[in-house]
Amino acid sequence: MLSNIQQRILEKKETLAKQRPLPKAALERLRAEFSVEWTYNSNAIEGNTISLRETRMVIEHGLTVSGKTLAEHFEINNHQKAIEFVETLAKTRSAINEAEILEIHRLVLDNIEKEFAGRYRTGRVRILGANFVPPNHLKIRELIGDLLNELRVNAEKLDAVDLAARFHHRFVWIHPFYDGNGRTARLLMNLLLMREGFPPAIILVNDRRKYYRSLDAANDGNYEPFELFIAQAVERSLDIYLEAAGLQGDDEYVLLSELAKKFPYSQEYLSLLARTGKIDAYKRSRNWMATERSIEDYSRRVAGRQPDM
Repeated sequence: MLSNIQQRILEKKETLAKQRPLPKAALERLRAEFSVEWTYNSNAIEGNTISLRETRMVIEHGLTVSGKTLAEHFEINNHQKAIEFVETLAKTRSAINEAEILEIHRLVLDNIEKEFAGRYRTGRVRILGANFVPPNHLKIRELIGDLLNELRVNAEKLDAVDLAARFHHRFVWIHPFYDGNGRTARLLMNLLLMREGFPPAIILVNDRRKYYRSLDAANDGNYEPFELFIAQAVERSLDIYLEAAGLQGDDEYVLLSELAKKFPYSQEYLSLLARTGKIDAYKRSRNWMATERSIEDYSRRVAGRQPDM
């Protein structure tokens, strides 16, 4: 039985697919917006201090930001080139291969750590604060081969979003490079999603702690928190695309504090429902947004004693 969020994602993806091709101007605008947001958040998660507005200036106008390092500017331009490469790959239906992984990583670290760009690590590493130690470097090529084989085998068994989430987790667990593993993992995850007709899922820097906690849970064998986390990122992107295409109908997303005034649920309880994927909600900046219909649907499920997940 599909969970509520899985069912919503499938329905929204189907709604979006029926409207394709979207108007070229709207599609280009969305692509540009997502590209900036994706680059900003993915780099910020790894410590880049250039703001979202400044990231847009660097990408769209080629400007440099005073007080920021050259490496931080390279991270922005490199990630943009990597996105363009991923977009090209997404147009094909072929399986991810090792050469594509290495090229994406090379683009991410180009002009920053040239000696390591596109090359597997050749020594042991430890990750500060992580609940695991990455495997021996001598096993990396074999483990990447196993991961790509698992990807092919599980393609028929797992939901596309869960498949992408598990690939992401396994990749960062292998930790095949000295640096750039997280950015490369998020690019590869989105390559999988985009090939299945989804818009790219953006992991927000504001959710970094939740992101790492859910990855730690997956390291311990509990994949559910990370799969839910990625599913929520996917749904957020679908909502943005549907809104831009004018396909949201009368379902306006509003702050949970406003919804709490209209329903017999506190803002804290609605926030819990949003975080656990039990209502149709997504994050805008630091605030959860949801629709009245999503709360009404939840109330009906509770009244009918239907399972929420």
